[in-house]
Amino acid sequence: MIDFKTIKLSDKEWIDKLLVKANKRGCEYTFTNMFVWSNKCNVRVAKVNDYLVVKLNSAAGISYMYPAGNGESKPVLLEMKKDAEENKHDFLLIGVDQESVGELESLFPNSFEYSEEQFSFDYLYYIDKLADLPGKKLHAKRNHINRFIENNHSWSFEPITQDNIHECYTMDQEWYKLNQENQYRNPLDEGGAIKSALDNYAGLKLEGGMLRSNGRVIAFALGGKINEDTYDVHFEEAFKDINGSYAMINREFARYVREKYPEVIYINREDDLGLEGLRKAKQSYYPDLMIKKHSVIYLVNSL
Repeated sequence: MIDFKTIKLSDKEWIDKLLVKANKRGCEYTFTNMFVWSNKCNVRVAKVNDYLVVKLNSAAGISYMYPAGNGESKPVLLEMKKDAEENKHDFLLIGVDQESVGELESLFPNSFEYSEEQFSFDYLYYIDKLADLPGKKLHAKRNHINRFIENNHSWSFEPITQDNIHECYTMDQEWYKLNQENQYRNPLDEGGAIKSALDNYAGLKLEGGMLRSNGRVIAFALGGKINEDTYDVHFEEAFKDINGSYAMINREFARYVREKYPEVIYINREDDLGLEGLRKAKQSYYPDLMIKKHSVIYLVNSL
């Protein structure tokens, strides 16, 4: 049985080292996402050989992420299968990318059933496209930004620091009240994850940017690098009644990331959760790469 522990901020150093070795682009493979969603998903972690193994509660039940690390993965996967058997639940892997599906099938032919999880596909865009919005396809985005500038002459963008981060808490609460019926969020929803990210901003080594109009924070974004060429935007909020605020924070944060990390090629704006409105918003920027993901379940008595 694998000795899993609840993920803690102190795990960041050893987990990050293994994630670097794995060199994934998927949003699941960031310490930040594992940590800030740990309350909702009961994220547990362990090191098996030179691999990170993650166990969590998903909508499908008790699940594992595909192991991340370096070296022979087959013994690690067999240990994970044994852990599932000893705990009397299915050996279910979620968020498995195409490359890992191929590896799994080559190691264990005809031993797993694969199902695409379209709601969890990641949307990746060339950073230059989000920063510059070139071409006819993005004409509408440029129009939104032009309207925003016309209506908000005193707008400004600035990095999130320990000196101004409290304004993100204030804006998040106001945003939630405007968008939901309840005054306070369930700590297990996205609000809980955002609060965890803000509470642990320095420890997670997060980066962020905020947009102001007349001094008031009207949008913010939080993110961090996944690997050398891909940057993940974990969270983005804006007041939708302010025309162009979402388009503006998207563009300005992309420009901020590009200036800070010239080596970054892609921005990962994560998945759409199967929500039609979110899907349309992400598709409206015309993704340059989609990371397809699968749920994978072991077929009993096939190994």
